[in-house]
Amino acid sequence: MSERLQPGDTAPDFTLPTDDGGEVTLSALRGRRVIVYFYPAAMTPGCTKQACDFSDSLEALRAEGFEVLGVSPDKPAKLAKFRERDSLGITLLSDEDKAVMQAWGAFGEKKLYGKVVQGVIRSTLVVDAEGRVELAQYNVKATGHVANLRRDLGLATA
Repeated sequence: MSERLQPGDTAPDFTLPTDDGGEVTLSALRGRRVIVYFYPAAMTPGCTKQACDFSDSLEALRAEGFEVLGVSPDKPAKLAKFRERDSLGITLLSDEDKAVMQAWGAFGEKKLYGKVVQGVIRSTLVVDAEGRVELAQYNVKATGHVANLRRDLGLATA
């Protein structure tokens, strides 16, 4: 299992493709706080709920100086369908080989329906303006997560 990041750790840099043919490099966002969340699969119920919650909160989060990046192992074409189907405003990134997820501690053993499996661990990390982990949450629940995150960051609820 990959090692989980802790507050104060330097966030591992990455460059990943987006759903629209571009790419995002984490270090290019220095100076802003970045919410990086990892989810198992686009267009599944829990992941849809979480992505919609982040999209619905995006304007308020940006007003507080945050950018939001959603990372899954899905191909960019599937992420594009996800964005279109659910009118998502957040940036969706593809980590097909799961290397970024492993570097961030968001891939490994987890329980799924009572069985231990290898997979994406639903996780959210906040990176501060200097590129250090400010908050690290692993095994989060999709429903209500954005409200809990806003509370943990000391932000007003949207």
